Amino acid sequence: MSIFEIIMLVCFGMAWPFSIYKSYKTRAVGSKSFIFLAALLVGYLSGILHKLFFSFDGVIFLYALNGTMVAIDMALYVRNKLYYVKESGK
Repeated sequence: MSIFEIIMLVCFGMAWPFSIYKSYKTRAVGSKSFIFLAALLVGYLSGILHKLFFSFDGVIFLYALNGTMVAIDMALYVRNKLYYVKESGK
């Protein structure tokens, strides 16, 4: 278990609750990229797989937590995009 890996995941993870809250409240998609969110999710899933196959430890929980928050933000992105399309008639 690396303290630097833990610090990195905690620091990255601190931003997601704010992003999720903003996505939920504003229903805006302008400043988000679904492809970027998907790339982040792939990165977290890769971290989980690495932990499962090569170096299982408690840090897997942080990867899973961050991945879950990214997946929630992705779902909100889709919801907001559909809301925008419905409201604008496009």
